[in-house]
Amino acid sequence: MKDDHPTAASNPTSGPMNWRLFFLLWVASVISIILVLPYALAMIPASLSSKLPPLYLLLPLQVAQGAIFLGVMTLAGLFFANRIGLSAPILEAWITGQRIRTKLRSIFVPSILVGVLGTLLILALELTVFQPAIRHQNPTSASALSLWIQPPAWKGLLASFYGGIDEEIQLRLFALSLLAWLGRFVHRKPNGRPSVPVLWIANVIAAVLFGLGHLPMTSALVPLTPLIIGRAVVLNGLLGIGFGYLYCTRGLESAMLSHFSADLLLHVVLAI
Repeated sequence: MKDDHPTAASNPTSGPMNWRLFFLLWVASVISIILVLPYALAMIPASLSSKLPPLYLLLPLQVAQGAIFLGVMTLAGLFFANRIGLSAPILEAWITGQRIRTKLRSIFVPSILVGVLGTLLILALELTVFQPAIRHQNPTSASALSLWIQPPAWKGLLASFYGGIDEEIQLRLFALSLLAWLGRFVHRKPNGRPSVPVLWIANVIAAVLFGLGHLPMTSALVPLTPLIIGRAVVLNGLLGIGFGYLYCTRGLESAMLSHFSADLLLHVVLAI
């Protein structure tokens, strides 16, 4: 990360909450929760689905719980990001009626490149390192975790919005911003912003949390072992570091676009 990231104001701010931005992100996150449901249901093993409540009860509860959770995450994330100079510059400009075409063009290619190249890297690691090791340990687990066994592509497309919007709100807007805000009390630049090392540490920790956050779904498919846990942390964490870098240097929208691009490759292209 550069010494001064372009998404930051000249000084840390503690201005009023941008409620229009909050509601825009929150509504988008709730819509994404609904969109991911077909994919999530397809990933539930048959042995577990019989133990779940009826769908007419389960789905509204999941959406309501997710809406509350994402509402808190979005509100807190904006609070901390506002105080360390991080932002969603394109959405903020759009809300205030500014032209955003140039801003969109500036993030489009870098965001997609990070998402696509990062995904190709983790696919290479999966093929050459993790799948052979897991297959040697437990062939059944290797088959269950294969990235080439996916729900239908249309379900992967809908799920990609959840990854691009909701996971970025949770891991970058909230977690990374919170960690960087805490870190600035330990080490900060003269203008009060978190130092570059603090931003990198916050980015790496958020990326590790991103990897660990995939373990509940993984545990529903296979028994967790150190190798399985390491796979989740490394593969998801590498992408997470890229998304965090984009968030700190180009804004939240860049991280969202990059994550969406990665998920399109993983959950749509590989499912075709």
